[in-house]
Amino acid sequence: MNVFVTAFEKFRKIYRDYVQKNLLSVFKFRQRIVIREEFINLGLAVVIGIIGGICNLIYHLLEELLKGGFTKNIGEISEIAEHLPYWQRLTMPLIGGIAAALVLKIGLKDTDKNLPSGFLEAVVAGDGRLPFRASIARTFSSLVSISSGCSIGREGSIVNFAASVASKLGQLFDFQPYKLRFLTACGAAAGLSAAFNAPLSGAVFAAHIVIGNFSMSLFAPIILASVFAAMTSRSFFGIEPLYTVPTFEFTRIGQLPWLVLVGIGSGFIGAVFMKGMELSERYFKKTIQNDLLRMAFGGLLVGFIAVYYPQVWGNGYGPTNGILGERFTVQLLLGLFAAKILATIISVGSGAVGGVMTPSLFIGAAYGSFCGLGLHALGFAEQLPVCVFALSGMAGVFAATTHSPLLAMLMAFEISLNYSLMPALMLTCPLATLVSRQLHHNSVYTKPLYDKGIIVKESKKLGAARIRTVADIMRQPVKPITQDTPFQAIVERFLSSANNFLPVVDSENRLLGVVSLQDVKEYLNRNEKIDGIIAYDIMQPVNYLIAQQNLMEAFPVLIKSDIRNIPVVNDGKEMKLIGSVLRSEALGIISEEIAAGG
Repeated sequence: MNVFVTAFEKFRKIYRDYVQKNLLSVFKFRQRIVIREEFINLGLAVVIGIIGGICNLIYHLLEELLKGGFTKNIGEISEIAEHLPYWQRLTMPLIGGIAAALVLKIGLKDTDKNLPSGFLEAVVAGDGRLPFRASIARTFSSLVSISSGCSIGREGSIVNFAASVASKLGQLFDFQPYKLRFLTACGAAAGLSAAFNAPLSGAVFAAHIVIGNFSMSLFAPIILASVFAAMTSRSFFGIEPLYTVPTFEFTRIGQLPWLVLVGIGSGFIGAVFMKGMELSERYFKKTIQNDLLRMAFGGLLVGFIAVYYPQVWGNGYGPTNGILGERFTVQLLLGLFAAKILATIISVGSGAVGGVMTPSLFIGAAYGSFCGLGLHALGFAEQLPVCVFALSGMAGVFAATTHSPLLAMLMAFEISLNYSLMPALMLTCPLATLVSRQLHHNSVYTKPLYDKGIIVKESKKLGAARIRTVADIMRQPVKPITQDTPFQAIVERFLSSANNFLPVVDSENRLLGVVSLQDVKEYLNRNEKIDGIIAYDIMQPVNYLIAQQNLMEAFPVLIKSDIRNIPVVNDGKEMKLIGSVLRSEALGIISEEIAAGG
């Protein structure tokens, strides 16, 4: 042991001697070392992406386990329902509704009702903190509902699950609110990317719907999170498309006008679908106050529908593929269209936890397919296969409910891996969005925020950062030095840290100025005696921020300063150092607010 200690001491002495002899060269090298925040964010995004893929795997495994417990079968839930006796189709959603309500009752007991209930609220109106216990309770309740036949999508819960894990990770490391919002958005991107095996859609969803802008400082990490989530998920589930659509080449302008009908109709259906969910929620809450009874009654109603249309169970993945494969008659198609809308409206209204993305794809596919079959029966558009109308309807209703045609186009492409139909999607999605916005001003995402009093104007971007003061993005201060710190101690501090400026304080922690690495290097260049030199002798005035200062008021200081971590003081009189603000991050946030507001 003594041999190792002696060797370490010798190495330490050699290192010190080298530094002393080559101090100027060491400082020049040290000056080049700058750890950029953007690279740290990229690393965090990779971690969140992998976590999102794992969350998707966990959700699927638990769903299969619960599905087996409820139905004693494995496979696609709607296909299982078709082979069950009618009494099981009737009672299973009822039992599932009771179980899901109990999970929520136990999981949400003694939790703060004022905390955000979803990732979007946490980013748009909160500080990025998602209550982890409540999020897990909602995720498990969603699992119970879907596994027992509730007509709801799994993707909403997977996204919220991944976002809550990302938020919890940030809370464990005591990240500031702006960083928590960023991590939560990356988690949402990762969750959607993994759920649909759609990395482009996941990235656009987080940037457009959640954050509200495509600035590269945020979009680049979000892309990484989506990519790593998709690749992690593909490691377990492969890369096969979720929906199979035959290839069709658009070669003439005359092929497109028929899809105008699909776009306009999809917009109308999407608006009616959202309005139906609103009315259903109001009716259930008004007539049945007890959560358990409300979800049980909702499950029973879905069970009644499933007796005649078992395909309404679950998110609709199996039946949607059947529609795309033209395996249903016109009569059955119309029945499924109406039944799925009604079952989903009832499920959402009764309080079942989940998403409506995949149900909207089912509804859109049924409508689009009906349009294609109807036109063919009348002798029109016979050169266009029915699957073109079906996929266009899927994307159209999706665009109508999200008010995001770009997301809908990308989603339809990625879940089918069929780029040949992009002209149809590019016509249908904008039309559907325009019609839907005229009839229903809020999207499926903004409506819950509107109901809570968080007024969101979509023209100003949903996820625009709502940071008001310097304190909102303040972090721990760079460890200061006192005004009487010797020159040699200052040199050692610079060599042992990544900061190029050190704040100087007095005995009462009041900010006096800063010492820069460049100033220290200049003293060494002069070959002057450094004995007796202290921090006070070489410090310079500093541009500082005040904690309660509005970010826009701080903008001139941010522009003028060349310090990476700008000091923050409690007020302009006491001048006590309480934190620091990363200049690049603050400027990025301001530019995002300007972009979102314009």
